[in-house]
Amino acid sequence: MVSLICTLQGHRDDVNWCALSATHLSTCSGDKTLRVYSTAQDFSELPYSPLTGHGYGVHCCCFSPCGQFLASCSTDATTVVWSVSAGEIEAVLEHPGRSPVRVCAFSPDSTHLVSGAADGTLALWDFPAKRLLSTRTVNDATVVALSFSPCGQALASGSTYGDLRLWDLNMNQVFAEKNAHDLGVTCCCFSPLELVMHLASCGQDSLVKIWTITSLFCVSVLGWEVKLLHTLRGQSAPVLSCSYSSDGQLLASGSVDKTVTIYDANNAVLLYTLNQHERYVTACAFSPTDAVMATGSMDKTVNVWRIQDGHSGKLAPGEFTLSFSRRTAAGRSRLLVSDWSEEDVGAWLVEEGLEGLAVTFRTNNIDGAELLGITKDTLVELRVESVGLRGKVLRKIEELKGVSVCSGVPDEYLCPITRELMKDPVIAADGYSYEREAIQSWINSRNRSSPMTNLPLKTTLLTPNHTLKMAIGRWSTSH
Repeated sequence: MVSLICTLQGHRDDVNWCALSATHLSTCSGDKTLRVYSTAQDFSELPYSPLTGHGYGVHCCCFSPCGQFLASCSTDATTVVWSVSAGEIEAVLEHPGRSPVRVCAFSPDSTHLVSGAADGTLALWDFPAKRLLSTRTVNDATVVALSFSPCGQALASGSTYGDLRLWDLNMNQVFAEKNAHDLGVTCCCFSPLELVMHLASCGQDSLVKIWTITSLFCVSVLGWEVKLLHTLRGQSAPVLSCSYSSDGQLLASGSVDKTVTIYDANNAVLLYTLNQHERYVTACAFSPTDAVMATGSMDKTVNVWRIQDGHSGKLAPGEFTLSFSRRTAAGRSRLLVSDWSEEDVGAWLVEEGLEGLAVTFRTNNIDGAELLGITKDTLVELRVESVGLRGKVLRKIEELKGVSVCSGVPDEYLCPITRELMKDPVIAADGYSYEREAIQSWINSRNRSSPMTNLPLKTTLLTPNHTLKMAIGRWSTSH
């Protein structure tokens, strides 16, 4: 069962990251602030929140394993360490080379803190001493993903070049997968389970991948082995974040397609697709102690979810309380009804006032093709006992058949960022066309990188694409 606990709306710009400890939730944003909430007090914001020590947008935040400290990193080239109890700055760690810092992570025993920057540098810090131990550089790429293994002896990094790398605590590279994700890695995280070590990664190729790492720390460096175990394809646009549950059984990811997906991590089965965010989902994080997950988005909100079935605390396929009301026609207008997913059917039921049937339809795996073939007898088999309700469903389906829900929107008319029909298309320095508002927001929060290639934009100048705008206008008029 998945239920929405609350929606937090404190930030004034994109939410870039979420982190959960046993007692607190922290979020950070392009508005230069972090906000801290108490998980024990219905996610009420703490008196000292927001934290305002950064000079530019904050890209990442993470709690120390004991929950006593909070680290955050920013375009201002610093990683700031905060006291969670008082909200005071404990240390300011200036990144070598003064490059914007994109990501940071604690080791499981809190002895190390690592930060990654836009110039490709990794900095490993002695956390208790707040002292720089060593640095390494990934050439021609921005480091955007970091995660320590559960044993604390290995560090994974991912970059906009598309590579995944493993490092030991002396910052020696022990493995490199050069083309882990086409067009760039966006996030990576280790499963908390130590017996069988898994690493999840996601990227601009719209995929989530699960890698298995064997013989780790049992043989020489040459004996390290990393193999691709699963490729998850539950989302239709670049995947920006991923996170394992505390027991390693679930894996969540957030995407540019505005969805959050939850998988059975062991069997690579998609369990749920959550559609409550209105812009692309940039962050997701599980609580280390509870069946709670937080997701953050460019819609400036953070959603907090409870994920359990009341018995084992794990998801049970077919059980859910989530409303599909956010899955609007904007997301389905590009599809023929026969191509609708089960989630699209659920969204349609809600919009038509038939939300009471959503669980039944989902349990019976009714997608668009099945929906169009539903008859009176089918509804009887589904135990829809009310004659009036059966009649209403059949009328709505007939209306659906008579309306061109999808006119086959050409992909070039859709903004690559929002995946919606463009109203004011502009050409960026990478040669691609985007909705003006979307690419401007992306540039402001992504350090001038291309959404399509992840390479730096040579200029932030945006040129109106009048030809494309007229073409979209003509297509809209005729459809």
